[in-house]
Amino acid sequence: MEEIPQALTALSEQQREQAASRFALIRPALEDGVPQAELARVHQIPLKTLQRWIRRYRASGLRGLVRTTRSDKGIRRDVPGDLLLLIEGLALSKPRRSMATIHRLVCEVAKLQGWPQPSYRRVCAIIHQISPALSTLAHEGGAAYRETFDLLYRREASRPNELWQADHYRLPLWRLG
Repeated sequence: MEEIPQALTALSEQQREQAASRFALIRPALEDGVPQAELARVHQIPLKTLQRWIRRYRASGLRGLVRTTRSDKGIRRDVPGDLLLLIEGLALSKPRRSMATIHRLVCEVAKLQGWPQPSYRRVCAIIHQISPALSTLAHEGGAAYRETFDLLYRREASRPNELWQADHYRLPLWRLG
């Protein structure tokens, strides 16, 4: 998990508000001796969550009540990294393979390597998350990619003097003086 800054002033306004609201919930248990189970029931918070907040408050003060972000946020945790690269590589390689074929090949490699075998639905989900632009580039080439995904259609010459362009619009000229 990500480290919480040492000073409260380094926290964002939203984080400080979150810590203050959580402290207001656990204060009766800390100062007045109200049972944690009763607080959890009244505020409809799981007892384990309330106990975790109290434990963190005692260890780190208000900073402990701030929610931390995961250090592995955005990274797939259900599939090993090498297996993920294998699935993406098979999906982007030529010739284009069906998802069933990719799943079959991935299961064979996973069995040989001792990795967990992904389900067919997991393989399909990983393949569907590949960018359409990347898939077009891999399977249909640079010309199809440029035609579909470039913002401006650019004409490029493959050799000198293959493409000529001229502007022959008549502009009105004004002579002063």
